[in-house]
Amino acid sequence: MAPTQQRLLTRRRLLPPLLLLLLLAAHLQPAAASSSASDPLTTAHGSMRASSRSLLQQQPPPRLDCPKVCLGRCANNWKNEMCNDKCNVCCQRCNCVPPGTGQDTRHICPCYDQMTNPHNGKLKCP
Repeated sequence: MAPTQQRLLTRRRLLPPLLLLLLLAAHLQPAAASSSASDPLTTAHGSMRASSRSLLQQQPPPRLDCPKVCLGRCANNWKNEMCNDKCNVCCQRCNCVPPGTGQDTRHICPCYDQMTNPHNGKLKCP
């Protein structure tokens, strides 16, 4: 093999890893430039606070007291017990119950509003 061909093969082998390193460096550079040493969240202890703060933001909303909320929702229903049973199932799944006793507020809780009975296709939640 001629020396020029050998150099070409060596360059072709080195080119992809070098391009990968350059792309990685370019991708990481803006993230490093955006954080400054004067920022209290970038200190050794501050980085823990930043991660714990993001964990706090990801916590789910507190659970509703479904039996209590559903008692209010089904207060005027003529099939009170059945209404409470269905409402509690929907509340446990959606963690949301529309206010009031009428059908006009169902849209406030989309999950509650759109849940259907798989057997007959009718709305599940009262």
